[in-house]
Amino acid sequence: MSIIRPLAFVVTFLALSQLVKAGDDPLAAWRKGVTIRDVAPDTERHSIHSYFNTSPENPNGKYVLYYTSVTKNGEYGDLRILERATGHETIVAGDITTEDAHRAACQQWSNDGKSIVYHEVRDGHWRVMAIDVATLKAKVLAEDRQVGFGSATGEWVPVYGQHWNPGKHRNLELVHVVTGEVRTPVTVEDVVREYGDWILGKFGTTDISIFFPVMCPDESKVFFKLSRPSGGDDFRSKQASYREGKVVYDLKAGKFIRLIEQWGHPSWSPDGTAIFEKGNYSFDLATGAKNRPAPSTISNHPSIAPNGKLFVTDADVTKRPFGQPGYWAIAVGSMQQDESVVLTVFDNAHGASTWRHNHPHPAFSADGSRIYYNVNEGPWTRLMVAECRQ
Repeated sequence: MSIIRPLAFVVTFLALSQLVKAGDDPLAAWRKGVTIRDVAPDTERHSIHSYFNTSPENPNGKYVLYYTSVTKNGEYGDLRILERATGHETIVAGDITTEDAHRAACQQWSNDGKSIVYHEVRDGHWRVMAIDVATLKAKVLAEDRQVGFGSATGEWVPVYGQHWNPGKHRNLELVHVVTGEVRTPVTVEDVVREYGDWILGKFGTTDISIFFPVMCPDESKVFFKLSRPSGGDDFRSKQASYREGKVVYDLKAGKFIRLIEQWGHPSWSPDGTAIFEKGNYSFDLATGAKNRPAPSTISNHPSIAPNGKLFVTDADVTKRPFGQPGYWAIAVGSMQQDESVVLTVFDNAHGASTWRHNHPHPAFSADGSRIYYNVNEGPWTRLMVAECRQ
């Protein structure tokens, strides 16, 4: 039996179907109506977001943190915060010498946005610094060490010895950004005892150090790389150290979770149960299962949105149909299916003339509505923001 329905009913039904479809599409907000603009008011200088493991926007969305420089190579400059509502810019730290303009000063939010942490070299010595945002007072957290990446909402930051010449600082240390308390949850001897055979096979020695730790959002876990130092003094060199592997450690339980043999530009899932990395691979830490939700999406420095449904990534798209030599793109992908949206494509071959070239390193804001990334299109590396429609 056929049923003839009024035209108004059919139109209403189709409209509701489209609404449901849009509501089920996590990429809907990024498909159209996205705005892209410069973050910093002065475009005649470098403005650099540090890395894809951290958002330059503080947890409550009030400020954006970035490094600025007027030197050609971008290796000497300042840290600034910009108030998003007013556009007012404040220098919070000056005269900073960096390792490169690739990650700049590894600047990051901590203590739920009440503190800023970064590292610098001064008078030949590296040090990790913390700034109280309310007072702009700075203090030294650690000397002869560098900083990895902590949680913007947490109170601890991971530090490690200089990868080219760590001296006695070969362990993973955590420093409380307010009190200055130092803990050593993992020693290099612990790592060698656990994974000594692999270390000897990969590095040809067990004389290694812990390098570049990154903590998960709730501070319960950390992953880090392993490094064989050169022993020299030249930190601006690809030969400064040999680095490989990814060790995952449970800080709360005080035990190793697993060793993953490749580094792979890793980032944490929002709940800390998985690691997401280049190629858009997700590793379940409990089971070791490997999943690839979006194999066709571009990938170099991927990180997952706070809601866990999307990820953002950058990549060299020279060989893609929409690319050209030296061009990179920013894309947002689905964590549920092989679907993505390319937000922008740009020439990334220029920018700061640092020895380690700067990359876009995209990262979401805490509310997931903005994506920050660097662009090296002209003589200046510029921090950009893409904002989706609400």
